Amino acid sequence: MFDPEELDRIREAKAEWEDSEVQPTVDRFGERKETFTTDTEGHEVDRLYTPADVADLDYESDLGLPGQEPYTRGVYSTGYRGRLWTMRQYAGMGTARETNERFNYLLDQGQTGLSMAFDLPTQMGYDSDNAMAAGEVGKTGVAIDSLRDMETVFDGIPLDEVSTSMTINAPASVLLAMYIAVGDRQGVDREQLRGTIQNDVLKEYIARNTFIYPPEPSMRLITDIFEFCATEVPNFNTISISGYHIREAGSTAAQEIAFTLGNGLEYVEAAIEAGLDVDEFAPQLSFFFASYNNIFEEVAKFRAARRLWASLMDERFDADNPKSKQLKFHTQTAGSTLTAQQIENNVVRVAYQALAAVLGGTQSLHTNGKDEAIGLPTEKSVRTALRTQQILAHESGAADTIDPLAGSYYVESLTDELEADARELLAEVDERGGMREAIESQWVQRQIQDVAFERQQEQEAGDRIIVGVNEYRVEEEDDQDIEEVDEALEGAQKENVAQLRTDRDDEAVEAALTALEEAAQGEENLMPYLVDAVKAYATTGEVCDVLRDVFGEYQPGSSM
Repeated sequence: MFDPEELDRIREAKAEWEDSEVQPTVDRFGERKETFTTDTEGHEVDRLYTPADVADLDYESDLGLPGQEPYTRGVYSTGYRGRLWTMRQYAGMGTARETNERFNYLLDQGQTGLSMAFDLPTQMGYDSDNAMAAGEVGKTGVAIDSLRDMETVFDGIPLDEVSTSMTINAPASVLLAMYIAVGDRQGVDREQLRGTIQNDVLKEYIARNTFIYPPEPSMRLITDIFEFCATEVPNFNTISISGYHIREAGSTAAQEIAFTLGNGLEYVEAAIEAGLDVDEFAPQLSFFFASYNNIFEEVAKFRAARRLWASLMDERFDADNPKSKQLKFHTQTAGSTLTAQQIENNVVRVAYQALAAVLGGTQSLHTNGKDEAIGLPTEKSVRTALRTQQILAHESGAADTIDPLAGSYYVESLTDELEADARELLAEVDERGGMREAIESQWVQRQIQDVAFERQQEQEAGDRIIVGVNEYRVEEEDDQDIEEVDEALEGAQKENVAQLRTDRDDEAVEAALTALEEAAQGEENLMPYLVDAVKAYATTGEVCDVLRDVFGEYQPGSSM
């Protein structure tokens, strides 16, 4: 990079510039703030960055070339010049038929992958006719009560031609079994099925609380999926280790990296303890991050996470397969930054967040609809969100070169700072016995809550400006179209479940559920039994209830 003498000259020149040029200007006019800091870390942002700020940077070991370790500059040698990121708009619309219509609309508009949102009862493993589902059917996504619903969702959509991401965790094994069953019935070879299942239960205990079973059997289900998919569905990503929800709960960027990768380490260790070879399942791991408003911090976050994961897989597991060390990730723009006030501003926020994700090298991207702060996105706002990605891909030039901000003194300095902060947090996690112990003691949750509280105080005090909320407000807001779920949907879905139970072969269902129960009481891989059960049209709730009876349910505050 630069020899020591040249770095000394640069430092001297900067000091002279500050004395002769900057200080007189500051004395006369001042600056907007006494200190400038990064968005979430509180690191002071210098007025100017020079080679002296990255004096210890070694190109080969710290950056390298795209597609080569340490993967700071990306996991693919051609970046987006070979293939653009997957444009994957998150969608789930009440009923299976409505979701099918939205999926087809998005594919017609140029979307290149599907992303499936499920309603709360499905996420918790309840059927629509369960008392626990009352008032929530179809509200946050699609209700999937059985394979029949899944078949309807993908009616006319060949699974060998699309990749599908499913945001489902506690009952992930059940929904994956249904997806595989749909592929089987379409005549699609299982090796042709592509997509991702979130399947990240540890972050549920941290940030979302849509868990069912205690951690130990939950981890068993996860490792069963790893093992099954490695041989049966080798092109399907078996987990999307999610920092998104950790960040949305209030974490800093460094916490998002550390706690997400910490969860990833727990999954790798659990799989190895279950007898799996790291280089057989690790290539199927994927990650999921948020993208926030501070473009440079977010780009640095993505680059630091890639470099750190490659190092951790080397240091802790002696991974040999290069793909085991490649952190591939999906990004979603930050839902918590969207405002109900002046919602047109959200289009701008989403565009900047999408730019940061692309400059950071994401493999797939969801851009939020502008109206998601007030309800489900309308068809028009979903189209605008997708067009944001398409304009970014085809008109901005951001996809034409790989890692375009590499070499920026500021970005490289931020990348180093974020990696160092994340390593420090992981060291503390290790001292506490690993992520499961740190979660059980509520230490992880407290770290995030403290940051969220501090940020809220800054906003209320006006120290953190949110355009349209605490500054630049307007007196009147235009009326907005709101996508609403028909209240009659719940009754119709209950009728569908009742009809399914009338139509199916009860003996086949009972036999499949009994076989699943016996397997769950033993040590066999449960995925083949789950596929058999859903093919017999056992419902989501019936399958999950069998596992509840065997595994029990997790209660917050109980031992993990």
